[in-house]
Amino acid sequence: MKNYLNFESDIKNLEDELDKLKDPYNQSGLSEVDTQKISQIQNELDEKLKMVYANLDPWQTTMVARHEDRPKSKFFIDNLFEDFIPLSGDRFYGEDLSVLCGFAKFNGLSVLVIGQEKGEDLDSRIKRNFGMMRPEGYRKTIRLMQLADKFNIPIISFIDTPGAYPGVGAEERGQAEAIAKSIECCMKLKVPTIAIVIGEGGSGGAIALASSNKVLMLENAIYSVISPEGCATILWRDPKKMLDAAKAMKLSAKDLLELEIIDEIIPEPSGGAHRDKDLILENVRNILNQNLENFKQMSPEEIFNGRKNKFLRIGRSKGFMSNLNELSSLNLEKSNLNHFLKSKKIFVAGVGLTIFVIGLILFFL
Repeated sequence: MKNYLNFESDIKNLEDELDKLKDPYNQSGLSEVDTQKISQIQNELDEKLKMVYANLDPWQTTMVARHEDRPKSKFFIDNLFEDFIPLSGDRFYGEDLSVLCGFAKFNGLSVLVIGQEKGEDLDSRIKRNFGMMRPEGYRKTIRLMQLADKFNIPIISFIDTPGAYPGVGAEERGQAEAIAKSIECCMKLKVPTIAIVIGEGGSGGAIALASSNKVLMLENAIYSVISPEGCATILWRDPKKMLDAAKAMKLSAKDLLELEIIDEIIPEPSGGAHRDKDLILENVRNILNQNLENFKQMSPEEIFNGRKNKFLRIGRSKGFMSNLNELSSLNLEKSNLNHFLKSKKIFVAGVGLTIFVIGLILFFL
C-alpha cells in the first residue's frame, strides 16, 4: 500500500485509475486492457508529478523529507557498498542502534560508512530511537573516525535525523559534550569526508557528522538548526505556523546551495526518492565516485585545510567579510570589538596599577 502526502491527492487519483486499467479483471469479469488509455493516464501522471514536485513549498519539502517510504541509511549501505563490517560500542557506556557504523568497500576502495538510521516500521523505529543519537552513538563514531584517519580511509556519512536525543539519560551522559567532540573530531581529520543529507538534517545531531569536506543533499531533503514546528513554537508560540517557519529557515537544498552551506544537490526522481529507489541509488553512487576520485589528487594537508576554510567561509561571502583571502589560516583579523575590549583591559590595568602605587606611597608616608 502506497503512502500519499496531503498535497498528492490528484496523483493518488491518477494512480488509482491507472491500477484499475492495468487490472484485466473488473467487477464484470474479464475485460480487455485498454493500452491507449493506460498510456494517456501514465503521461498525465508523469506531468502531474513533475509539476507538483517542481513547485514544492518549504513545508511540503519537509513532508517529503520525512516520508515513511523514503530510502533510509540502511538501504544505501546495503546496496552501495560491499563487505560491510558493522562495528559497535563506544568503549565507555554501550551501543547506540540509531547509528550504523562499519568499514566496507566502495568500488574496491576501503571506506568507513556511518549512517543515522530511523527504521522502516514501528518496531524498528523504536529500536533505532527514530534516528535520534545518544552520546554513546557520537562517541562510537568518534572512535571509528579516528581509526579511519589512522589508516588513511575516507569517511562517508548518511545524515537522517530529527536531532540528537534530548532525554534525561542522554543529557546526564554528556550529550552536548559528545556532539562538540564529534564536530571537533570531524574538523581535525586528514582523510576525505563526505556527508549526504538523505532525509532530515536536524540541528547539532546532524552537523556532528556533517562537518565534512563535501556536504551533499538529496533534492528533497532538509537541513536546519531546528524543526519548523520547533521554530514556530519558539517564535510565535504556535506550532501550526510551521509553514511560515519553514519559509524563513531556508532549509531546502536549493536555498542551502545558494547560501553555500552545502556543496552539491543530488537529483531525485519525479515524485521523490521513494518512487524510484534504483534511480536515486545510481545518482548517489555516481556522485560519490566522482568526489572520491577528486580527493585522490589531494594531500592530507590540502584535505584538512580545504575543510577548515570551507566552514570559515560560511556567511562571510554574503557581506560579512570583503576579502576571502584572509581565510587562508585560522589567524583571522581581530574585530573592532576585540580591539575595544583589549584597550579597555589595558586602561583598567593602568588605573589599577596607579591606585596600587599611590596606596603604597601613602602607606609608607
